[in-house]
Amino acid sequence: MPKTRLFVVSLMVVATMILSACAPTVAPTTAPVATAVPQQPQATAVPVQPTAVPPPAEMTITFWTKEGEADGGYQYVKGLTDAYTAAHPNVKFDVVNKNVETLREDFQTTSLAGQAPDLLWTVADHVGPFTAADLIQPTDDLLDLSVYVDSAVAALAADGKHWGVPVSNGNHLMLLYNKDLVPTAPKDSDELIAVAKANTDAAAGTYGLVFNQTESFWLVPFLGGFGGSVFAEDGKTPTLDTDAMKGALQFMYDLKYTDKVMPAEADYNGADTLFKDGKAAMIINGDWSLGGYKEALGDKLGVAAIPMIKSTGLYPAPYTAGAFFMLPKPLAGDKLAAVVDFLKFATDKANQVDMVKKLSRLPALKEALADPIIANDPLLAGSAEQMTHGTPQPTNLEMRCVFDAMTGEVRSLFTDQHKAEEAAKAMQEAAVSCIAAMGE
Repeated sequence: MPKTRLFVVSLMVVATMILSACAPTVAPTTAPVATAVPQQPQATAVPVQPTAVPPPAEMTITFWTKEGEADGGYQYVKGLTDAYTAAHPNVKFDVVNKNVETLREDFQTTSLAGQAPDLLWTVADHVGPFTAADLIQPTDDLLDLSVYVDSAVAALAADGKHWGVPVSNGNHLMLLYNKDLVPTAPKDSDELIAVAKANTDAAAGTYGLVFNQTESFWLVPFLGGFGGSVFAEDGKTPTLDTDAMKGALQFMYDLKYTDKVMPAEADYNGADTLFKDGKAAMIINGDWSLGGYKEALGDKLGVAAIPMIKSTGLYPAPYTAGAFFMLPKPLAGDKLAAVVDFLKFATDKANQVDMVKKLSRLPALKEALADPIIANDPLLAGSAEQMTHGTPQPTNLEMRCVFDAMTGEVRSLFTDQHKAEEAAKAMQEAAVSCIAAMGE
């Protein structure tokens, strides 16, 4: 392994140990495992479509997925693998759930030890660290990527190659609301705050708006709503200490401490539980959560774009990407052939439409995206509307430094340790320092 690459990998492992000692993280782009809510029933097996004959050898594919049980994602993944094994009994799967940050950390560690899993179902922002460390293999010559939505495929691009296969299109934050409490989605930030205040009674434990207060993924939409972005035009230089960032941070601070429409604290699971239990009128969460919220709220669930920021006239711009399969670099031979065959099966039209029905996620396959099931579903239509205001999530290695720098200051902001200007300055310094260390 070249010296520079070895240093990058070592730095990632050290950084992971430091971050883990501070607090558990929930990565941007997706939902962690929630243990405080009832499990969904096991998903039924999806229809098996004809696929190429896999190799005759008996094998077990170790398959790590970010999908948890709370929204039925893990059950859906298991449904896919069980259906494939039913058609090909010689190929079995060991499906393991890990939240996004743990998956990233553990994959890096096990890969260095020569014990990597055989297949990943994860998020696009892992492309940067995994390719920098030479841990995954390109997929351009393994499957026909032209059958997938262009924006989803673009999220996998780096160094002139593509480093995975899209499963879903989106992975974006949006506004979800309880129609019993909020009959119509607010149109701008002033209306959002007014509606949230009308539904807040801290003494009774009810709140107008909740979202994860511990992760920077939830800061990104508001940064876009104030006209900012995390990088300069070169796509690598952090631009975090800006008026746009200060405006976004101040807006979020005011929601909690001035408008007082948010709980004293709420991580992902806490916010999720409040909304499912009817104790929060609105939540900002991702498209991955739609299945669980439909189960909990039924016809009471509404979906809309995060309202326009009144002072700027801009809509919040959440990151968009999706969920993706990634293949470890050592995967080869019969096992690689079986995995590629499984990927074709898992992303064919029948199974992509089945994913829409079970999880309410936008499919990555072009043919499935054109299915009437999308246009005829008001929840998916609301999700698609939010996509029009989104921005593609950067996949370069520098983004990891930016996410980590912003996350630390989001936590400082919401615990009232730093004000907006202090937080913006501190996150810029942390990001610059982290990126400089990567190049040493």
